[in-house]
Parts: sequence; C-alpha cells; structure tokens
Amino acid sequence: MNKVILITGGSRGIGSVTAIKAAAKGYAVVINYKGNKQAADEVIDEIVFDGGKAIAVQADISKEEDVINLFKTADGAFGPVTALVNNAGILEKQSVVAEMNVERLQRIFAVNVIGTFLCAREAVKRMSAKFGGEGGGIVNVSSKAAAHGSPFEYVDYAATKGAVDTFTVGLSKEVAADGIRVNAVRPGIIYTDIHASGGEPGRADRVGPTVPMGRGGQPQEVADTILWLLSDEASYITGALIDVTGGR
Repeated sequence: MNKVILITGGSRGIGSVTAIKAAAKGYAVVINYKGNKQAADEVIDEIVFDGGKAIAVQADISKEEDVINLFKTADGAFGPVTALVNNAGILEKQSVVAEMNVERLQRIFAVNVIGTFLCAREAVKRMSAKFGGEGGGIVNVSSKAAAHGSPFEYVDYAATKGAVDTFTVGLSKEVAADGIRVNAVRPGIIYTDIHASGGEPGRADRVGPTVPMGRGGQPQEVADTILWLLSDEASYITGALIDVTGGR
C-alpha cells in the first residue's frame, strides 16, 4: 500500500518534526498550514533535500471547503491518504473562564474540535473498506489538559481536548471493522511555541521541573509516539489515549 500521511498544522512544533520523521520512514508527506508559508516551505525543503516526497497546502481546517480541497490536493499529488495526524490546534491568552468571550470560544472550538472532525471524516472516506479503501490510521493530538482542566489558564483549550478524547474513542469503534485504527496522544509540557500563543513563552521552563521526570518534553518524543501508533507495531491498538507527559 502506498503510504501517504497528511499532517495538519505541520509547519511547526510537533507537526513539523512528525512530518520529517514520517518522510524518513517512507511516507509521502502532505502538511497543512494556515498562514506561515515560509515555515511550511522550510519543512518541505528539508524533506525533499533528504530524498523524500512532500507538499504543503494552505488551508483553514475550521472551514469545510478548505478541508475538502486539502484532501483533494493530497489525492492529486500522491493518492489517497493512508495516515492522518490531526495535529493543528490553537489556544489563546491565559484567562479565567469568567473573562472568556464567545468569539474566543468559537475560534478555539472551530479549529480544535470541528477541524478535527472534518479532517477525520475526509480521511475515513479514503481509508474505509466500505468506500473502497485499504485501511489506515488516524492519530489525534490531544493534550493532558483534557484530564486536569488547565484552571486559571486554558479551560477552553482543555475542554476542546476533552472533546477530542471522546471523539477518538467513539470514532475508533465506528471504523475498527473498516480497517482503520484511531488513537490519540496527549502531550504534557512540551517545548513548542504554542506557549507563546498563550502569552507565556517560557511556560515549559517554569512547569517542566514540576513534572515527575523533572523536565519538559521535546517534540521528537511526541512525534515518535505518533508514528509508532501509525505503524504495524501498534496493529492491535485502537481507541487508546497515550499520555506523553513525563508522568505528570
């Protein structure tokens, strides 16, 4: 089976590292980005320089039309997607719930929840035996915040990841008989620039020492877990929520 992986939010952080590692494992890679074309192009250039195949596609995954076009572009470049990493996600400035407005909530749920649903829907249409597919794997990038709630910081973000966890379990049961495995990784404190989006670029340095392992994690450690879940080594695993947290 031709191995084609689509990674949303693939221009930075966990997504970009996953893309580069996936290419090294023989995947044709499609990464999605919303606005940072330069960062996406740099990822593609690195993959191609090393002999891999990859393209970057601009899309806002909260918009159905963009998601449909994203998958159609992947089809045209490499054939149907056989692996999906729902990595794209956003958070906003640290805030208590009492100060969150509806516009903020709509933005974060549109990307983190609706976008994940839409991308998974399109992937299932290509992977499912019912649609003529040959099976495949989906990994949703959730967060350990789904379990602890992120009080005083990102309760809205945590709630979206709780929805992703539930979606992972439910979808895995719907499509297991169709040859599709669906799992999630739940990173903890990882050194990526998402913390800057929340207004505290040094958050991983602040919180890392409180983790049982005594440090924040690296994007590579999450990427390795994602690719393991997509591999034949995890062939009997579906509906799992794998914490990558250093014990936190």
